[in-house]
Formats: sequence, C-alpha cells, structure tokens
Amino acid sequence: MSQRIVFPTIIAPSAFPGVDAPQSLLVSGTVAYDDIITPKASGKRLLGGSASYAALAAAFFTDSRLAGIVGGDFAEKDRKRLRSHGVDLDGLHTEAAGKTFFWSGKYHENYNHRDTLETRLGVNAEPRPPLPEAWRETQFVLLANDAPTLQLAVLGQLHEPRFVLADTMNLWIETARKDLLRVAAHANLFVLNESEAELLSGESNLFFSGRKLLKETGARSVLVKKGEHGALLFHREGLFALPAYPVTDLRDPTGAGDSFAGALVGVLAALGRSDFTALKLAMLYATAVASLTVESFSCDRLESAGVTEIESRAAALREMTRLPG
Repeated sequence: MSQRIVFPTIIAPSAFPGVDAPQSLLVSGTVAYDDIITPKASGKRLLGGSASYAALAAAFFTDSRLAGIVGGDFAEKDRKRLRSHGVDLDGLHTEAAGKTFFWSGKYHENYNHRDTLETRLGVNAEPRPPLPEAWRETQFVLLANDAPTLQLAVLGQLHEPRFVLADTMNLWIETARKDLLRVAAHANLFVLNESEAELLSGESNLFFSGRKLLKETGARSVLVKKGEHGALLFHREGLFALPAYPVTDLRDPTGAGDSFAGALVGVLAALGRSDFTALKLAMLYATAVASLTVESFSCDRLESAGVTEIESRAAALREMTRLPG
C-alpha cells in the first residue's frame, strides 16, 4: 500500500482548528481501457475510467472503496495496481463473458479540445450489481462521471451519507437532464467543467452560471473546473477561486478532473469534515494531484510521484496564493 498523507501537514493549526475521525470514501463510476493520441505521443490499452483515477487519487488520503464493473478482459496486473495503492476492490464486479468499457480519443494541439474516436460500453451497459452491504453506511461518497441513472441507483442503496460529490459531463446534460438534476439535488457538491456549467445553466457568464446552478439545482455547493485556469467554488457561505498548479510538462489531460474529484473528497473524508474551510483546503490538494495526473498517460505519474510530491505542490500552491500581511 502506498504512503498516505496524514493531516495536518501544511495546515497551520490556528487556521484549521481540528480534524474529526477519518472516514472511508466510496467511489462509484467507470473502470475502462483507453487508447489515447496526443500531440506528443500515444498510448494503447491504458488503465482509465472515472472511478479508477478518482479511487487511486483518494487513496493518498483515506481508505478508498471502488464500486464498478469490468469484463473478463480486465487484467490482473491492473487489479494489483489499484490494490497496491490501497484501493478496496470488493465492489468491483467482473462479468466474465463481457468486455471492459473502452474509449479512444485524440487531443488537439492545445489540449483544450479532443475528439472521441470510439466508445464501446461493453459491460458498462449492463445493470450494476448491488454495493457490498458493509459499504452502504459509507459517509463520504463520490459519484464519478457516469450515467445519472446509475448514480441514482447508488444513492438509493446508501444510508444517509454525510457528503456526496456528483460529477458529470456534457453527454448527460444533453441526453439525461432530468435524471442529472435529480442527482444534483442530492449532492453536497456538484462538479462540472466550464462548458458544461454554461450548457446546463443556459448562461454564458461563468459567475452567473455558477450562481444559477447553486440556486436552481438544489446542490449545497457547485464547483466549476476551468482546466489550466483553476477552479471556482460556489458555496452558500461565499465564493472561492483557486488557480491551477503551473504544469510545464503536459502529456495527457485524461483523468485530471476525476483525480481532482477523488483527491478532493479523499481529503474531506480524511478530515471527517465538509465545511467551507475544509472544502478550500481539499481544493488545494486536489489541484496538486490533478497537476501530477496530466504529466503522463494513465495514472503513471500520479503513482510514481506519491505523497512527497503532492505535499510539495500543495505547499507551493498555497504559497503562490498567499497575500502579504
């Protein structure tokens, strides 16, 4: 199992008055294989999927439980890869006769846009098996990017979680808006990227968009990811903005948003807290984790860097955003 960050690290005790009992985190979403082409390189049959990135990122902070489904082609080396970093796979169901979800994409020169070349749902088109009974009491939950009907099915099995993060994508906004809004209404934190927020809200101004979503979705807070421009948190106690960590060796943006979400809820679960102050701190660490993910294909750089590099980048980002006085 990989080393885990134990709080407080860069936190000044006077500024962050205490940590509650650490909690486990349930991550539900897709586990996949990806073929990816970028302006610099390409990779085939890479471990991917929203739940893979999120669960691995979360495991740097707390006990991480992955719920999903794979086919008989899912390699044992990839199971070992996840388990070696402390990810609990008791909720990862294998449909032996089926194939694991597959996605292929090509990134444009500036990496801000990509083309989907092929998608094969495989076993992801099948109904998900129920969660392990012991997991239904999990207090911190991440509904990683997935069909809203599947996210709702997970919510229906949980016993009053304290904190739920729900992530999404433009496909669900366009094809499953009604169910997506039902998911958002259950979320303590609803996460979208900039274009998705504008699409769902109908607003072209990001600040209008975030405030409208906070007011109309029923989510207790809304976070808008802006890629290399950072993230904005719209919370009932106020607005918080954080820049991205400056990455100079961008290789593959796939999974950055999933790693961000996993690390964010992983920090909250480790703290046993989800108040406005805790969310700000979680965003700091999540930004550091996401900056590592983009420096390689799949989860390679995130795994190889580990706790020391995450803490170093979080500390550097905190220093960059600190005002004098």
